[in-house]
Amino acid sequence: MDSSTPTVAPLLQALADPTRLRVVELLSTAPRRAGELAGELGVTPPTMSKHLRVLLQAGVVADERPTGDARVRVFRLQQDSVVAIRAWLDQLQAHWDEQLNAFKAHVEQRGKR
Repeated sequence: MDSSTPTVAPLLQALADPTRLRVVELLSTAPRRAGELAGELGVTPPTMSKHLRVLLQAGVVADERPTGDARVRVFRLQQDSVVAIRAWLDQLQAHWDEQLNAFKAHVEQRGKR
């Protein structure tokens, strides 16, 4: 479980901010431009730019520039980040399932005495 923690930590830190979490929720439905995201969330373009920079650096989102206009950047959710978080959560769940099953066996064994 410890081996994935360093790669998941930046993702979780980036998602800790409510605005960035909402950006991820919006991008999960469709890619969007920064201006669209800013408008939907009611933040200024510079503020959205800062949030997107954090998400880009953490690998949560990726940006693409359409071939027709280099000024336009379209942001989309980076699937690898979702997979990494899900794998980490699955490891946690497996660990706790194992611990709870061991505790249950211990209690049942003590009850037979």
